[in-house]
Amino acid sequence: MCGELRAEHAGQQVILMGWVNRRRDLGNVIFIDVRDRSGLTQLVFDKSDNAALHEKASNLRNEYVIAAIGKVRKRDDKTINRNIPTGEIEVVVTELKLLNESKQPPFLPGDPVLANEEMRLKYRYLDLRREPMQYNIELRHKVALAIRENLAAKGFFEIETPFMTRSTPEGARDYLVPSRVYPGEFYALPQSPQLFKQILMISGFDKYFQIVRCFRDEDLRADRQPEFTQIDLEMTFPQMDRVFEVVEGFLQACFKVAGFEIKPPFQRMSYDDSIRNYGIDKPDLRLPKLTDVRTAFTAEQLQTVQLNPELPVVAIRIPKIDELSRKERDDNRPLFGERKEARLVDDIKRLEKSFPEAVVKLREMAGAEAEDLLVLVGGPLQTEKIGLRADYGVFMAAGAFRVELARKYADRHMAFRQGGFHFTWVTDFPMFEYDETEKRWNPAHHPFTSPHERDMDKLESDPGAVRALAYDIVLNGTELGSGSIRIHRPDIQKQIFRALGMTDEEAKARFGFFLEALEYGTPPHGGIALGLDRIVMILAGAESLREVIPFPKTAKAVDLMVDAPTPVSEAQLKDLGIKVR
Repeated sequence: MCGELRAEHAGQQVILMGWVNRRRDLGNVIFIDVRDRSGLTQLVFDKSDNAALHEKASNLRNEYVIAAIGKVRKRDDKTINRNIPTGEIEVVVTELKLLNESKQPPFLPGDPVLANEEMRLKYRYLDLRREPMQYNIELRHKVALAIRENLAAKGFFEIETPFMTRSTPEGARDYLVPSRVYPGEFYALPQSPQLFKQILMISGFDKYFQIVRCFRDEDLRADRQPEFTQIDLEMTFPQMDRVFEVVEGFLQACFKVAGFEIKPPFQRMSYDDSIRNYGIDKPDLRLPKLTDVRTAFTAEQLQTVQLNPELPVVAIRIPKIDELSRKERDDNRPLFGERKEARLVDDIKRLEKSFPEAVVKLREMAGAEAEDLLVLVGGPLQTEKIGLRADYGVFMAAGAFRVELARKYADRHMAFRQGGFHFTWVTDFPMFEYDETEKRWNPAHHPFTSPHERDMDKLESDPGAVRALAYDIVLNGTELGSGSIRIHRPDIQKQIFRALGMTDEEAKARFGFFLEALEYGTPPHGGIALGLDRIVMILAGAESLREVIPFPKTAKAVDLMVDAPTPVSEAQLKDLGIKVR
């Protein structure tokens, strides 16, 4: 391989094959850097040794594919290139074969300035030749292999589940596949293997995993793609602790192959604690917690600054930023946005003039030092609901603003500069979320999640108070995966469907095969799914999933390289019994 040769290989005859990375013509001597995914080696063509070979080398251009035979020799001390692993040697070529020519590429893999992303995605095969992309894809392979080896050693079987299944839309839209054999009927590509992996538990395969492609027809973000890869696993008879132990084990293995040491067990916190301490269910532990400083003020003082004294007053502290100028505060206000549930107080100096003792107390409560940035978020004076959910509204508004401020000032924030991996498990999620538009309850995770046994009596009388045996694994504010202990009893599964407003007939039509399977001795079981793309993105230090997926879609779900999606012929549509309006 082009990146393998070292000084100890001097004197050996070798064959190298790869792409021309660079050509330097010094007249009587031509240097060619030949490259493959392992690195590059300098080839030497000396006119005085072989004029015909020298002439042949003069016709080589960037990205030509060549094979070269030659002898390895050490470079002089003055010509050693210490920037590359093969920099101590070069290969004096005795035979050259041109395997293929190349058009002039729109950009070169070795260009120091990166082409725009649209160009990179259109010519992805050239972009993938770049060293950073080759590193990312190799890292992805190593991470997946480490996970497979770790889980296999624990007795897990890797079992494939179908890509073509029935449509059971929950949340995101399904990608539908028309059936030619049954006109007017459709398969669906899986959003996850959820039901199949639960059926595997019913089938007696007590430890299943799969690194599997999943599909969701939803709006895209930097950390979302219409097709993505997840690490899917399920176990029978597990407690949460056992699921956590398994996940922490394979995460430790895959981080190790990337050169990082992480130490389980990871921190744990309830959903309620996560909201009250961080204002979000994906807490970034690199930042200080939120602090409710309502008791630093009297009710009259809070009303004076138009904050509701019956709701939390949340202090956000960003260390080492200092108080901001009026212009900087004005620039930051759009990050908070227009909100009905919360109000921002960001002029602490002005507040200090009116209520100096209260500000001293709030600084003490928040643990703020002189150079820390402090802002307050509270509830508006007119609030429709006072209670748990109104409290959550204030905390979540503060949490969202905290994240935006931290991102904006990341270069000035010591914790962000120092980096590190801070994991946490978030547990005890709400079982249901209320949809104000549809006026109904929806599952917070999915309808196969088991409720807390102590909350079973509230399923129909007070769904909002029911907690789920659900958990997320979070790293530095990014959700890596989500899982739960599942419902294994058919009577409880039917009760959950009813709590979601689903009739028995509707539940049978959509999930009849699964409800029937539950009636044949289903053991308790649970599992989780983690995003492989997200894990590799973090390990590679990339800003987007597109940097770690070989052939990604754009933010508009378009594959620029193959120009997909695209219309199909009338003959194909007719064969499928489909007419496009």
